Amino acid sequence: MKMSAFASALAVVAALACASPLLAQTPPVVTTDLAQVQGGDFVLDKNHAKIIFSISHLGFSTYYGLFTDFDVHLKFDPKNPANSTLDVTVQIPSVATFNEKLDAHLKSPAFFNAAQFPTATFKSTKIEVTGPTTGRVTGDFTLLGVTKPLTLNVTFNGGGVHPMNENYVLGLNATATMKRSDFGMKAYREWLGDDVGLIISGEFDQAL
Repeated sequence: MKMSAFASALAVVAALACASPLLAQTPPVVTTDLAQVQGGDFVLDKNHAKIIFSISHLGFSTYYGLFTDFDVHLKFDPKNPANSTLDVTVQIPSVATFNEKLDAHLKSPAFFNAAQFPTATFKSTKIEVTGPTTGRVTGDFTLLGVTKPLTLNVTFNGGGVHPMNENYVLGLNATATMKRSDFGMKAYREWLGDDVGLIISGEFDQAL
């Protein structure tokens, strides 16, 4: 008798689980209970982090790009999150839209001027807790040599031990909106608008 399609699928999954250490691992226990979360110094896991920006395209759609190279240092105090700090450095030449001509244009003086201003930075100055897993992180954001305050709306995804490398990990998501003209980036403002959205997600490994 032939096995049913369902039974065949179960057999494939079972075989993969036996063959793959990852699938055989017990899922991590991730908690947002700050009484159980470990604090200390954390560094970004670059393999599991994204900084995505968005801007209007002629009013017809929202265009997205990202930065592929950045560093983040997080000092997290679960007993008093307001005492935490966040320090970000973004390598501007890493801007990527998967369109070579557009990437070159974005690196030009009309936009990010990557040759003269190769980095953008964010240094937190104030952290406010707004809910059990949410907060606002305000800091000094420097772009194109101009420093202005920027507020990130942050969601704490939780902390726990990574099942593969046994590092203690924290996860955060954040969003923000900024006006590019505040930093001197005014090219094509009548076409592309002024507001730029930011979507940030990252995992952080506890520094040993």
